[in-house]
Formats: sequence, C-alpha cells, structure tokens
Amino acid sequence: MIKAFKYRIYPTDEQKVLMSKHFGHCRWIYNWGLDTKRKVYTLTGKSPSKFDLSNMLPSMKKQEATVWLKEVNSQSLQATLENLDMAFNAFFNKRSEFPKFKSKNNSKQSFTIPCGVEVDYDHGRVWLPKFKEAVKIKLSRKIVGIITKSTVSKNASGEYYISILANDELELPTKPTLTDKHEVLGIDVGIKDFCTTSEGVVVENPKFLRSTQERLVLLQRKLSHKQKGSKNRKKAQLKVAKLHQTIVNKRTDFLHKLSTRLVRENQAIAREDLNVKGMMQNHKLAKAISEVAWTQFDSMCGYKTEWYGKWYLQIGRFEASSKTGNECGHYYGGLTLDQRTWKCPECGIVYDRDVNAA
Repeated sequence: MIKAFKYRIYPTDEQKVLMSKHFGHCRWIYNWGLDTKRKVYTLTGKSPSKFDLSNMLPSMKKQEATVWLKEVNSQSLQATLENLDMAFNAFFNKRSEFPKFKSKNNSKQSFTIPCGVEVDYDHGRVWLPKFKEAVKIKLSRKIVGIITKSTVSKNASGEYYISILANDELELPTKPTLTDKHEVLGIDVGIKDFCTTSEGVVVENPKFLRSTQERLVLLQRKLSHKQKGSKNRKKAQLKVAKLHQTIVNKRTDFLHKLSTRLVRENQAIAREDLNVKGMMQNHKLAKAISEVAWTQFDSMCGYKTEWYGKWYLQIGRFEASSKTGNECGHYYGGLTLDQRTWKCPECGIVYDRDVNAA
C-alpha cells in the first residue's frame, strides 16, 4: 500500500530562499512546457511528450537566458513536466479542464522531489536534494515503508509542509463477506446535522466557518481598507489567511476522526451518491454545503475502507431514500422538505426522514 505522511517543516531564512527558487523555477518550467506544447501542436498537429520536453532541459541550462535553472534540483523540474503531462491526460479523459498557466500570486506554491529525501528521526530533520543543511521537521508519526516521492508546499498563511509518499509493500486486506444487512451502516449527510446513521446516531454539524464568521468579516473589512501593494496590506492578508487555515485544520481534523471511527466500527458503510457540484448552484445553500465538505468526507471514507479491508457502498443519487419506508418499502410521495417526520399509511410506523434515509 502507498500512504501519504504530511508533516510541518521549519526552514531557516536561507532555506526559505532556496525553496522560493524551487517554487518559482518549477512554476516557470510548467508554464514554459504548457506554452511549448500549445505552439508545437498549432504548427505540426502533434504535441511533444514529457520526454521531449525533459530532453530540452540540459541545453536550456547552458543558455545565458535560462542558466539560473541550475540553482534548483533537476529532478524537481522533470517532475513538473510529468505533472503537466498528467494534467493533459486528465483533460483528454474528461476529468478536468484544459491546463492553465500558473501564477506566482497563487496562494499555494509547491514542488515535487521524486527521490533523494531522507528523514533523520533522532534529530528531527529531513534531508532534501540541493539543500546544504537538513530542514527541521515536526515528526508526529514514523514513516512506514520506502519513501517513493515527496512534495514540499507553502500555504497562504506562510506555513511550510512536506508530504511524503511511502510504500510499505503490503497487500490490501481482504474484505469480509457480508451476510446480514445489519452489518452495513447507512449514513445520510445533511446541513443542519452533519450526518445521521441508520442506528439513529446524529452527528452535529460543528460549523467551524460560522463560528468564526464575525472575526473573519472584521479582518476582511480591515484588509479592504489597506492600500494595495503596501506592507500593511500584506500583514492584513496574512491574518485572513491564518484564520482560514485554522478553519481548514479544524474541519479536516473533525472529518478524519469521524471517518476513522466509522470505518473501524463497521464492516461496511453505505452512503448516497450526491451531485454536490449541481447542488452548489443553489446560491442559498452553496455556502452551507461547501462548509460541511461532503466530498472530502466521502474521499476519506473511500480510501480508509480500502486500508482496513471494509466495504464502502454508494446508492444512486436518484433513489428516494427519505420517502421510502425502510420497513415496508412504501413510497410516500407527499413528503415535503419541511417535514422532518412522516407516518407510513401502509404500516403505521412514524419515520424520522433522516434516520429512514440512512
């Protein structure tokens, strides 16, 4: 299995300068590769491969205009071209839009290191290629397996992280055979409550964004009053970014703990396949839907069930789960959105719409 281990790193001022060069040079190579592929395709009808572009890098480093490419790790430049190739493949497979040029003003900067990363557990340091000294790292857990690839990133709040992929060379556990429907836990996600399980357990929506809304509005108002390009504006931007990062960290921590607990305690989990992108078109609910992060929760449950050898099932998005009684199967078409409970005319059971859907 291949797992990712993400850690906070604390580079020195000198190391920050070299990391900034890696961010900028890799971004420039990405834009250069994208521009080259577009121009060559326009002239010849064929697009150069990642190998063709990589073979051009040694000659570019000898040219006076681009000799500065020698300052960074050459493998990171090659990995950037590989990421560009993956972006094109995703576009042709209709999984994303056409690749766009990267801006230096992007809030998140990153570069990839294919190999050569070593972790010193005794001294809390990580060795990166092209860096003369090791970078301080906060090791919250030990890396299990062989390091295959690493990515160094910087977020909008100025924090540096390294994400390390490691292969433990173990096979995924075998999933159990399901013999009883009670072995499957149904989950119905919502906005008022984060989710309701088929066992009747209701998980409240923590609403991390709403709880900090007043503070966020205040900081954003102060930011709007600062002069563009001034140092005070950069300080105000940093305060807003740090508050957003705090919200993201709280939400991610909540989702990780909840998804791990549900996966560990159940043999299988079933959830409705929601059209989140379509639901976001409703401007009255878009903010609340984005806050609960259904897609992120769905992704966590998906890969964690694979790790633990459990089942993750999804039913069709057009299934009338709230309107169909789970005991008798009667369809109650008169159920409106404001009705939280309904009585089945077939069997007489009073259903809670969320528990029934789960």
